[in-house]
Amino acid sequence: MSMMNGVEAGRNGVRDAVASAAVVDMVAVRTVVVASADAGLRQKLRKSLTGLRWQVREATGGAEAMAQLEDMRPEALLVDSWLPDLEVSEFASVVRMMYPSMEMLRVDGGTDGGARSPRRNELLHALREAQEAPVTDTAAWAAAPASVPKVGPRTSTESNAVRSFVLPDARAGERHENDRVESRAESRHDSLMDGRQDAARQALSMLLGHGEAPRREKSPAGVPQGFQPLPELVGESVPMRELTRLIRLVAPRSSTVLIEGETGTGKEVIAKAIHRLSARSSKPFVVLNCAAIPEALLEAELFGHTRGAFTGAVQSRTGRIEAAHGGTLFLDEIGEMPLALQAKMLRFLECGELQRVGDNELLRVDVRVIAATHQPLEKLATSTGAERTFRLDLYHRLAVFPLDVPPLRERMEDMNLLAEHFLEQMGREMPRKRLTIEAEAKLHEHHWPGNVRELMHVLERGAILAGDKMEIDAAEIRLRRADRR
Repeated sequence: MSMMNGVEAGRNGVRDAVASAAVVDMVAVRTVVVASADAGLRQKLRKSLTGLRWQVREATGGAEAMAQLEDMRPEALLVDSWLPDLEVSEFASVVRMMYPSMEMLRVDGGTDGGARSPRRNELLHALREAQEAPVTDTAAWAAAPASVPKVGPRTSTESNAVRSFVLPDARAGERHENDRVESRAESRHDSLMDGRQDAARQALSMLLGHGEAPRREKSPAGVPQGFQPLPELVGESVPMRELTRLIRLVAPRSSTVLIEGETGTGKEVIAKAIHRLSARSSKPFVVLNCAAIPEALLEAELFGHTRGAFTGAVQSRTGRIEAAHGGTLFLDEIGEMPLALQAKMLRFLECGELQRVGDNELLRVDVRVIAATHQPLEKLATSTGAERTFRLDLYHRLAVFPLDVPPLRERMEDMNLLAEHFLEQMGREMPRKRLTIEAEAKLHEHHWPGNVRELMHVLERGAILAGDKMEIDAAEIRLRRADRR
């Protein structure tokens, strides 16, 4: 009897071991690489995928994602619709060639042509959760398409909003070479795949800038095809290409940036682009217009105040600097800051400490400062007497990395691209309109003292005046008399 019990116990132990092994296999952690410059998107996807038992590796660009793929050979890749260092379509083509068995989902829309596997459904579920999660990052791309667009409940045709690339597992023969006998067809297949791998690695080397790539033809506009514009900045002229290059260089650092340019050139848009491309992108982007707040309240608004610090201070309040902790503070119209407050601002920039109005305690915060002005700040700082309205030491502290934004009249070759961009934006609320040749000619003849902002208003006015017509004619392009030259 005892022997029978022992045999039964042994059988139960075997069954338990098999069941345990099956459970471990079912809950095995799979690896996915999330490639996106948007730290907020990566954070949302990590939270959702971790709950689905995925091990998440993050990459801020295409080059970093390729390194992750080479090191870990993950089961899946989620790639954003824009990457700061590589063109997404070329990056996706190289990845498909090098890792054909890997699930790859893109968030730039499209249709899903294949049958969904359980793991792909989990990835799609994570993407939907990321889309539907509340936005806590104040650095939303105001003038560009979001990395993952917010949508409402999806219809059956909209449910395929994520493109998937799944090819047969060509690497299976490499991983299990000792476990099977390859036929001639399989050998030929492997040889073909080896050639594709070599070609893919060569393409990747060229894509990353290592080795010599074939000379690229230029587009009709004279812009090299390799130029990678920023979603926020519209234009392919030489000044805009140089500005884009400088933004990419300074964005990953914490250096203070001074953006100088005429009114209406889009200085705040540039500041948001710098913040988005930085490591601080998941933290707040706080804006303070120094010209919009009365001088008596500007210090309290900037540094905060305690209860009873001045008349009307019925409760303590956090200042804009403290609210931007870990992120970016954008000081618009910095030239309007009073001289007395400039000294306190200089102190903060030098040591990273602030003191609330009415408080003796020093607070240390980590904030990157981006300032903007339409005034000749250096001239104001080097003038003498009453004309000196800005501290020279503060100017040098702000202008660690100056950026000059070109006025519209100096990049008129971007006029048609800008007009199309604004008309497309307006087409979301009214029927999409286009410009006649005569209207385009009239736009090119104008001097544009109000720059890009003026162009946007002129086109909006023209769209309204056009009424039900689908075209905006020269008669609807009405310019202010004071601006005509």
